[in-house]
Amino acid sequence: MHIKVFKVRIAEEFLMGDQQKVDHFLVENEVVKFETAFVNEDQSWSVILYYRRFPETANFVKETKSEKYSADDDVLTESEIKIFEALKLWRSEKAREQNLPTYFIATNKELTSVAKYKPSKKQELLDIKGFGKHKIENYGEEIIEILESV
Repeated sequence: MHIKVFKVRIAEEFLMGDQQKVDHFLVENEVVKFETAFVNEDQSWSVILYYRRFPETANFVKETKSEKYSADDDVLTESEIKIFEALKLWRSEKAREQNLPTYFIATNKELTSVAKYKPSKKQELLDIKGFGKHKIENYGEEIIEILESV
């Protein structure tokens, strides 16, 4: 087992970049355990991940990274807005349960991409930028259930 420490700053100019580093790491590794702590001095989250590396997953992601779907525009149809709002509500509840910031569960861009792409199976979430093995294992079934219910 390995250990990796991330600093995720909540200031808007750093947040997306820090989140992308964590997301990229999660795609290539299986997290066994994690710990988080908020650091008041610099308004950031310290995240300690205990993980196992999956080289076959890393190779798959590198080969398909440019092919992953990402919503290019933020204009959603009425039905996509309903999906997006349902996903945001679910994300808030999940973050509260796990005592994590909402963007650790999924970013707005990822939820927008899900609302536009509308995957029907967990495996199809792999086609969406920001969704890797870890995120799909933890949240995939719930996301698909939300898509089926909206």
